[in-house]
Amino acid sequence: MRETEARSRPRAKALREAMTKAEVVLWLRLRELNRRGCKFRRQHPIGPYIADFAHVHGRLVIELDGATHWTAERAAHDRRRDAFMRAAG
Repeated sequence: MRETEARSRPRAKALREAMTKAEVVLWLRLRELNRRGCKFRRQHPIGPYIADFAHVHGRLVIELDGATHWTAERAAHDRRRDAFMRAAG
């Protein structure tokens, strides 16, 4: 495991235990797909970031950015995260 992902794992676990209402609703839908063989993960570490949901095999990341992302600082963080994810494929 990469060092940055090892540091992200405890935070990802905490986020799984404190999901937002929107994340819970989406996770219930994605779990249905998991039962059909399409494996999604929730709060999945990718490098120094944590994806809300990820389909690793399909190289798909789903981010739910609500009201907590409406600050200039948070928007800049989201742009850095998005650039990192795009660069990683």
